Amino acid sequence: MGRTGEPVSALTLGTRALAGVAARDVDAAVDLVLDALDRGVTAVDVSDAHGPGLAESVVGAALAGRREDVFVSVRFGDAVDDDPAHRGSGRRWMFRAVERSLERLGTDVIDLYHPARPDPATSLDETLDALADLVAQGKIRAFGIPGFPAEELVEAQWLRSGTKSATATHVPYSMLTRTAERTVLPVARRFGLGVLAGAPLAGGWLAGAYRDGTVQPRSPSTVAQPEVYDIGSPQNRRKTVVTDRLGRLADEAGLTLLELAVGFALTHPDVASVVIGPRTVSHVDAYVQAAEVVLDDDVLDAVDALVPPGTHVLEADTGSPLPALTRERLRGRVTAPARA
Repeated sequence: MGRTGEPVSALTLGTRALAGVAARDVDAAVDLVLDALDRGVTAVDVSDAHGPGLAESVVGAALAGRREDVFVSVRFGDAVDDDPAHRGSGRRWMFRAVERSLERLGTDVIDLYHPARPDPATSLDETLDALADLVAQGKIRAFGIPGFPAEELVEAQWLRSGTKSATATHVPYSMLTRTAERTVLPVARRFGLGVLAGAPLAGGWLAGAYRDGTVQPRSPSTVAQPEVYDIGSPQNRRKTVVTDRLGRLADEAGLTLLELAVGFALTHPDVASVVIGPRTVSHVDAYVQAAEVVLDDDVLDAVDALVPPGTHVLEADTGSPLPALTRERLRGRVTAPARA
């Protein structure tokens, strides 16, 4: 994982879906983590907002007795309740959040600690100083920062260099969202940052159900965010068309679309590990099988023809919204603060 020097498996277990499983059956969620570990997954990426806190508790229960065999990455900063003070990347909340995570995980140190997303309300300098202090205190072994926007990765290296600098980042990366190839990944390579590639299935769009002529797929995600997954909406129509063509490409290559998607994300040399989100043991099996797929140049060239390198189908899928792309900034209509 970048300059941490820690070996990680090709797949990292994410916990967004795990939290949903735990809400229904905690024991089933623990078994799901154990199943992933037994199949060779040696890294877990958990957010304190998943549950919230429930996913961390499940991971902690599963890691009892085998903590030293697993690389534990924790993301913080997303809202965990209605209190506006319980979120963000400021020092005060960070120091409270890390203690909560350590307790729920049943460990005395976190391998990688990183904000879930950029925090416009907190200076990057404050965030980096606080993270470095947590390393000095022995609460975390290393820290990272989000990879979107990429210029913050560069700024972070400029603000803090040496042993107490960011060593990793995380970014959405899939066949439908390849923006990182021209932004985050080159920067990560330049500074030796480990990259956790999230959402290889593009939030489920590349799982195999979104094909031309099919009815609207149903899942927990479609219920929670119907506008994001509505195949009838104009903004998603192009995504459906591209997904169907990728599905046909997978069929021609003798692969499932999931195998093509995971194999694609793992192919990039700057990706340290791909974050997966299984809900069942069969999902774990499918991901592990997909991680063994090796794509040849003909298949990769065909993907490039459908979604060119460094591009994306929808801007909304690339990560946190960029301030520079807001209507106000694009039109130069930023209102100046009133003078006293």
